[in-house]
Amino acid sequence: MYLCFMKQLIECVPNFSEGRDLNIIKQITDQIETVEGVRLLDVDPGKATNRTVVTFVGEPAQVIEAAFLAIKKASEIIDMRQHSGEHARMGATDVCPLIPVANISMEETVLFAKALAKRVGEALDIPVYLYESAASKPERRNLATVRAGEYEGLPTKLQDPNWQPDFGPATFNAQAGATVIGARDFLVAYNINLNTTSTRIANAIAFDVREAGRVKREGHPVLGKVVNDEKGEPVRIPGTLKSVKAVGWYIEEYGFAQISMNLTNINITSVHMAFDEVVRAAQERGVRVTGSELVGLIPLRCMLEAGRHYLSKMGRSEGVSDEELIQTAIRSMGLNELGPFDPKKKIIEYLIAPAGHDRLVNMDLKAFANETASESPAPGGGSISAYAGVMGVSLAAMVANLSAAKRGWEEQTSYFSDVAVRAQKLKDALLYKVDEDTRAFDAIMNAFALPKNTDAEKKARTQAIQEATKIAIEVPLQTMQLAFAGFEIVEAMIEKGNPNSITDAAVGALCVRTAVYGAGLNVKVNLSGFKDQTFVEATLQEADAILAATQAKEAALLALVKQRLEA
Repeated sequence: MYLCFMKQLIECVPNFSEGRDLNIIKQITDQIETVEGVRLLDVDPGKATNRTVVTFVGEPAQVIEAAFLAIKKASEIIDMRQHSGEHARMGATDVCPLIPVANISMEETVLFAKALAKRVGEALDIPVYLYESAASKPERRNLATVRAGEYEGLPTKLQDPNWQPDFGPATFNAQAGATVIGARDFLVAYNINLNTTSTRIANAIAFDVREAGRVKREGHPVLGKVVNDEKGEPVRIPGTLKSVKAVGWYIEEYGFAQISMNLTNINITSVHMAFDEVVRAAQERGVRVTGSELVGLIPLRCMLEAGRHYLSKMGRSEGVSDEELIQTAIRSMGLNELGPFDPKKKIIEYLIAPAGHDRLVNMDLKAFANETASESPAPGGGSISAYAGVMGVSLAAMVANLSAAKRGWEEQTSYFSDVAVRAQKLKDALLYKVDEDTRAFDAIMNAFALPKNTDAEKKARTQAIQEATKIAIEVPLQTMQLAFAGFEIVEAMIEKGNPNSITDAAVGALCVRTAVYGAGLNVKVNLSGFKDQTFVEATLQEADAILAATQAKEAALLALVKQRLEA
């Protein structure tokens, strides 16, 4: 399965103070699902806590809209004056964290959290506090600190100058209470399986690795007297993994013990780092790790990083497909020991992928050829040009991977692996263009099919055609840029790669050249129907520059290949 995501994605996990009335919960989640582009991933109500945790994901602007609508609905149909439950809470929407998932930084996510908080405060008259990475003051980073006093303590809290809300009025909203909004890192719930039934041993390993470590004792590590500091507080021996919470337990269903972990910052401690460290700590105690399980979802990058890590440990090139990286991670960490690990259901980006977004590239070679040869006008020259670029950089990746594995070239493995990784990224970007070019063409056809019976309809149709045409120009132009970037990799493999594969690299150069020229033709034919002459002239100039550079680069590389073959 191919998937290339270049869009920014954030996750939102609001907690609503209702876990018993399913009708109220559904009214809130219905609001989320009205926003196009947002995917509702999970709804988890709890009766005892009288609280529901909702998880959804999408591009930032859409997620913010969905979050606002959900918070608004909750403020209308949940009455905090009637609320009771075992979980701490201070509002109808108690807490609403935003979490960066893909192609977005924490700093950017904080800006979206503040924008949401401002809108909620001003539009809904709800006091809003910022927490975690979005906190306005250090003392407000911790959710428990902000929520101290809960709903019942809000009237007094709002009168305290030190606890004025970051947004919204400093007045008590009796029905909705207050809301805490922020940005935090992605939390991964991850369990590691042991070949023991001993909870004591599992706990000992958990204490070895978790950040909080264990309490220091005199003599016996469990029964000995606790060592206190000068303030009378227990002295702790820190564990080896930062941003990790862990405990050992026995799972009767499985018949063995596990280390249950929360990885609270995967940028500091990744899944594969946690797995390797538990393996080491377990071995020191005579215990073996047999596998692991992921609870909930995980971002794609975590699996790719793990795959690269384990390939590197094997001395193999990391420049392989995403699919191979994921399977390497699954096998290395035993993620399928307790049941099949389905990437389509466990990896966030795969789970939310729109249906049919990669229809063409998921065809087999024969089906793709048949589809191209059919009477349908798409896929056409633009998609085929992008695929020619795919094959060009794929050949360069192949030469890099062969060179990385060549006996006697071990000192260069890292270099060739890096080249192959770059080639894979280009390949994926060009693969995305195969379907994107066809979607752009379809959008033009749909625009031309719009009604034109009235002046208003004619105006709307003309505008839609121009908007679709601009996209149909930009997509092949991006294909040109991406394919041309492939020349650098092809050239490196002609010059430094395994000499037995020089002709493979040369064919890669020819494919890249075809991609650039073919995409260039599509740029020019679509420019002919575009009215913005300033845009037309600038685009033509850029396309012609790439074409000229391509011609020169192709000639130079083929001359170099000829020279090497005749030497």
